Parts: sequence; structure tokens; C-alpha cells
Amino acid sequence: MGIHSASDTEYDWSWYGRLVGAYFDSHPPVQPGLVRSTTRSHPSTSAIPMAISRTDEWYNFRDDPSARGATILLLLDETSYTGGTMGIFHPISWFQVYDGGRSWYTAMGHTDQSWSEIAFLEHVAGGIRWAAGAAQ
Repeated sequence: MGIHSASDTEYDWSWYGRLVGAYFDSHPPVQPGLVRSTTRSHPSTSAIPMAISRTDEWYNFRDDPSARGATILLLLDETSYTGGTMGIFHPISWFQVYDGGRSWYTAMGHTDQSWSEIAFLEHVAGGIRWAAGAAQ
């Protein structure tokens, strides 16, 4: 279960990098951006609209986590903000089964206001339930 800067640590520990799914590369200043859901069937995205505009510190990653086997839950629309480096396919949340367990990550959650947004809190709660095995 990783939130935001969980991808910005342990760069020399390859097992951890595979667990998280991708390492942080850079980010532009905090700004609004459009997040698009790839599915409503996962517990961490069931309460999120198919597209939602929110303000956060938008991470760019060194790699695409889906290339390592992660399933992408949310994509960031790089046309909706400035400073993206990943192109049209910009993962911002994902999950995977890894090394006998479950790994879930969201790059959102940098701003204080994130922690009072119902949709974001439900996103995190669904991620916790899924990672703990309490939800499919």
C-alpha cells in the first residue's frame, strides 16, 4: 500500500521498486489536472467518476508500471496541466499481485486538501481493502 512519495525512496533496492511498480522521476509545481479512471470495478476506483479534475503534485515516473505487470487504475491527462513527461499514457494509480502479496499505489495525496476530498479518501480506503485482501 503506497501513497505519493512511496515511489520516491529506496532507489537501490530493486525488490522495493518492483513492489511499488515504478520510481518517481520528477514533478511540476502543484496544479489542477484531469484524472481518468480505467475501471469502476476495482474497490479503489468504484467511487471515482470516470473523469475528475483535482489539484495535486503530479508525479512523472521513470518507467511505466504496466510494463512490469501492474494494472493501471487511473491515468493523468497530460493535456490538462503543464510539466508532464510521460505522454498520453500517464499512470497515476495501479495495483498488482507481487511476490505472494498485493501491492497498490496512488501518486495522489500530496496536498492537504486531498485528505478532505471524499473521492480521494474512498480511493485510498478501497486500496487498503484490496491490498489487505478484504476486497476483490
